[in-house]
Amino acid sequence: MNIVIVGLSHKTAPVEIREKVAFPPSAMEAPLQQMLKLPSVSEAVIVSTCNRVELYVISRQPDAAIIELKQFLADFHNLKLETLQDHLYDFEGAAAIKHVLRVASSLDSMMIGEPQILGQIKSAYGYACEHKTVGLILNRFLNKAFSVAKRVRNETAIASNAVSVSFAAVELARKIFDSLENKTVMLIGAGEMCELAAKHFINNGVSKVLVTNRTFSRAEKLAEEFGGVAVSFDNFREQLHRVDIVLSSTGAPDYVLSAKKLKEVSKMRRYEPMFLIDIAVPRDIDPLANKLDSIYLYDVDDLQGVVQANLKGRQKEAAKAELIISEEVDQFCLWLSSLEVKPTIVALRQRMEQIRQGEVEKTLNSLTRLEDKERKAIEAMTSAIINKILHHPTYILKQKNNDADGNLYVDVARTLFDLTDQGGIELNNDKSNS
Repeated sequence: MNIVIVGLSHKTAPVEIREKVAFPPSAMEAPLQQMLKLPSVSEAVIVSTCNRVELYVISRQPDAAIIELKQFLADFHNLKLETLQDHLYDFEGAAAIKHVLRVASSLDSMMIGEPQILGQIKSAYGYACEHKTVGLILNRFLNKAFSVAKRVRNETAIASNAVSVSFAAVELARKIFDSLENKTVMLIGAGEMCELAAKHFINNGVSKVLVTNRTFSRAEKLAEEFGGVAVSFDNFREQLHRVDIVLSSTGAPDYVLSAKKLKEVSKMRRYEPMFLIDIAVPRDIDPLANKLDSIYLYDVDDLQGVVQANLKGRQKEAAKAELIISEEVDQFCLWLSSLEVKPTIVALRQRMEQIRQGEVEKTLNSLTRLEDKERKAIEAMTSAIINKILHHPTYILKQKNNDADGNLYVDVARTLFDLTDQGGIELNNDKSNS
């Protein structure tokens, strides 16, 4: 069995492409179930964030799976594959394992060391568990990814001087306004990104925070936390003339702010500078607004240049993290290879033979008067017993080798009989937590 990855990210595709293939969190069941119906796919997870869309699957036919997944991504979003082809990447086997561990550990992020991606992968895993599209391997693999990310964070300083998209937004705002004192910020959306942004803005002198969200109670809760004011989502546009900074991160399929409306707002503000940060994918704010005088609009791709200065200190720590990941990739590959039927049958026979020889030796040592012929008879009898005991389990393992649940049988066999690799490492005793 192989772990296979197909996806695109901020490194390979602009936001205009990423927003076309994004999967909304509230509608994960349909795409997950469709992936599971692909002929070469036996387990599936979808990771969809503002910076990446990735499909994680288990397959016995990795080459076929890559082709099917790319076509699925295009078909599901009503796109031509040619539109996406140049932006897509794919990995299988050890390369796929390494890629996911790097992503979970935030080594592949726009901002190395940012903590959000781990939570986003955990959410993606949660959706897949809810809709029953993960099995033995992805369960084990993603929990391994969570533990590796935790290890990287604990054993390196990669997360020191924490940066995030919201922190980058504050840095941009300070460049535009020089000082954020007496400025008013509006958060459109009350998710984690907006909550982080509110903390950063308040710490940098913003005097007033307005919060709007489709669920008003959520806006009220966040506004109360920061001593701000909750605004109804139906009329927040009427409050924009009072706002200096807007940070928007909703799950809306269409623009929540049009260029036309922002032109009216700018006039009401007597063309005082207004800074807008759109970190939503799909985008919340019409990009044409950037052509308006006194309007400064940035999307998630624009933030990349801002954060580079904050990341220099993390590069050395990233090298340490890469060593940890290489070690963990080798360990997981060892476990994955242990799920193959042939080495499991060999290990099972070796285990049984080891037990047989030990017990025969103890018995023969206590029966000192046995003749050589009798000793050979005991050896033959115990060997025959072992062969008969192992005949049916071996037959079942071989029969299940090509079934979707074949790896489960192998894993159970290795667990029940305490099978280890030659170095004595317990392959199925991974007690790492997320």
